[in-house]
Amino acid sequence: MSKRSYKFALSLLFLACMAQEPLFAARIGELTETDWKIQVIRFLSFRDPSVRYALAGSILLGISCGLLGSFIVVRKMALVGDALSHAVLPGVALGFLWNTTKDPVAIFIGATVAGLLGTTVVNLITQTTRLKEDTALGMVLAGFFSVGICLVTMIQHLPTGNKSGIDKFLFGQAAALGPNDIQLMGIVTLLAITVITLFYKEFLVSSFDSGFAHSIRIPVQLFHHLLMLLLAFAVVISLQAVGVVLVSAMLITPAAAAYLLTDRMHRMVFLASIFGLLSGVFGAFFSFLGPSLPTGPFMVLGASLVFTLCFFFAPKHGLVTRWWVKRSRSQQIQVENVLKAIYHVLEDRGFDGEGVSIRELADQRKQTLEESVRESKMLKRAEYATLLEEGNMIWLTPEGWQRAREMVRNHRLWELYLTSAAQYSADHVHDDAEKIEHILGDEVVRALEKRLDYATTDPHGKKIPSSESIQKDRMGRREKVPGYGQDI
Repeated sequence: MSKRSYKFALSLLFLACMAQEPLFAARIGELTETDWKIQVIRFLSFRDPSVRYALAGSILLGISCGLLGSFIVVRKMALVGDALSHAVLPGVALGFLWNTTKDPVAIFIGATVAGLLGTTVVNLITQTTRLKEDTALGMVLAGFFSVGICLVTMIQHLPTGNKSGIDKFLFGQAAALGPNDIQLMGIVTLLAITVITLFYKEFLVSSFDSGFAHSIRIPVQLFHHLLMLLLAFAVVISLQAVGVVLVSAMLITPAAAAYLLTDRMHRMVFLASIFGLLSGVFGAFFSFLGPSLPTGPFMVLGASLVFTLCFFFAPKHGLVTRWWVKRSRSQQIQVENVLKAIYHVLEDRGFDGEGVSIRELADQRKQTLEESVRESKMLKRAEYATLLEEGNMIWLTPEGWQRAREMVRNHRLWELYLTSAAQYSADHVHDDAEKIEHILGDEVVRALEKRLDYATTDPHGKKIPSSESIQKDRMGRREKVPGYGQDI
């Protein structure tokens, strides 16, 4: 949240207001019936006034919805946004009936009042009855939306009802956005950016820990109602472009995608705004490519596409990423267990010789020769070993030998710690050590060595390799590995 945000919103507002009067159409794409390649060129040239208005409006609502949607998501109030988007429909109809014209200001006021009334009814129901918030939200959503549908139907039966365009608030019509609509959207977006920037810390604290916010005398309820007011504003300005039915998706989906990418709120707010902006551009662009293609649904599809990519490929929380990390970790554990098994083979024969045969490894691991051959190739790919005698002998590289000794050290140190500090029985520590040995870091190992007074043997009397000896032995082992550094 910085001055760039203000400049960006102001520039969008300025460019939109300087545009010519739009040529209204049912959809952006209906302005021109031609080849899609020509449509792309026309869109990028911004020659059509309706394109400029639709694009500016889509960007503004994308920014405002992404910005406010971030706080809705972290507060677990997604259903509130959905209920609010449906509750404003009666206000839209009443705003139109005020002077029987589609006056943006009258509709904005009516829809905002209806939205705030809806949230008030929800609070009243939850505070005075045993009903939970989700039940109250469902009732308000259905009730207010039904009233709105009845009013819209009544307007359609008026003499000029079919030409009123009030029905477009149900599903959106970005091509019908005019200069007054864009000015109103720009003001609301700028207001949302300003309020969130000025009171970011208060919104942050009250969103994550309302109890702490109360303790430091932050007026939690005041900021909650302020957020609901801004949310009502964002919903109302979005109706013309995406409609009552889909506006909740623009509030939630970009913020949900950003939530999967970061654990920092300021980054989430920024990413959600960017995703909302990109979704707006996506919707405006693709709805222009062909006749009768709606902008609102394409905007939601754009946001859904971003969420899908984040769902599968987010660096930390992505489904594919988590699968890959789990798979890589499983392979790493398997490699480390093989290295430890090779060390045990060498230890059992008094470290007489440097190489280990496939047969010895298979006997130690209690597996078939084919499985041991496959594991030896894994060691080679990881550059932990070289294979000799047509792959029947395994020689650990300095890196492989170091890692093998580290795993043995970690295992035996943890066994000794459990028996000495936690009073485990010596015959009950092996399984726990098998799990923890793979995740012990250097700092923890040094702390264990110090706590155990640099012990040299484990509870079973076997020698524990020290950290110093591991480094020294690795440096002295480089010349002992046949073919090390060569492609054998």
